[in-house]
Amino acid sequence: MSQSENKLREDICIMAKSMFDRGLTCGSSGNISARTEDGGLLVTPTGGCFGRLDPATLSRFDENGILIAGLPPTKEMPLHSAFYDTRSSANAIVHLHGTCSVAMSMMEGVDEDNFLPPLTPYSIMKLGKVKLLPYFMPGDPKTGDAIRGLVGKRSAIMLANHGPVVAGKDLEAAVYAIEELEETAKLAMMLRGTSPKMLSESEITRIVTKFNVEWD
Repeated sequence: MSQSENKLREDICIMAKSMFDRGLTCGSSGNISARTEDGGLLVTPTGGCFGRLDPATLSRFDENGILIAGLPPTKEMPLHSAFYDTRSSANAIVHLHGTCSVAMSMMEGVDEDNFLPPLTPYSIMKLGKVKLLPYFMPGDPKTGDAIRGLVGKRSAIMLANHGPVVAGKDLEAAVYAIEELEETAKLAMMLRGTSPKMLSESEITRIVTKFNVEWD
């Protein structure tokens, strides 16, 4: 096993525990995948708890998508595969069951094409527009079909009544982005029923232009 793969295994477990310890996901919920140098994947196992993952037992796929080592992978492989198949820039994917983002996904009046309101520049910079997808049974291949239907245009989606999924250029980017998604949803829920001053269209345009954000 290469030194880079060993480090990636350790990083997945360290970042997963950090998210678990801060309550961003709980129990055995959530899953992570990340590309290895040889084109394969490391994936968190089915039923695994983010608080106590073992680097040695992560599911290991080869470049052909065949499981070659470790425990059986998360049942959410269809959504991971769909992102990798449609976004060439995706090298890591994180899926959580964040309380605030899930609560927000069940509220009336949420914009399905742009789930997060423009409260701060950071969600725009790290996520672009977040697409709200309808509810699917966990592990349902239709989740992957819905993601493929976006033809790679979104790096982040919100599964209604379920949780957010974010693809990033690397593991750190995906983790930081999904944390920003949950924090923005928390802000939105805190401000619900008030009239907060959101970023204007011109302010959003300046952020999108300066930071080369995907915004369509």
